[in-house]
Amino acid sequence: MEYYMLLATDRDDVHEARQAARPDHLKRLETLKNEGRLITAGPNPLPDNPERVSGSLIVAKFESLDAAQEWAEQDPYVDAGVYEEVLIKPFKVVF
Repeated sequence: MEYYMLLATDRDDVHEARQAARPDHLKRLETLKNEGRLITAGPNPLPDNPERVSGSLIVAKFESLDAAQEWAEQDPYVDAGVYEEVLIKPFKVVF
């Protein structure tokens, strides 16, 4: 398994959809954490309004880039139309 970075960018005006899908999104992250695969995950707050976010970052282990892509496509935020795009790249842990 290798680490991958998933950087998601939210669509405009999706705060309510994000809040509604958040519990299911967090359950998936808890699963990664419990499996020892999650390094970090969290939202990107807006500089002028920290109560709102512009996207999310997840760094976790996956079998392959394809597996990371498949996992990302099944995220509740994707189903809810929150994410405009998700950039996935290999990630090398240094510290």
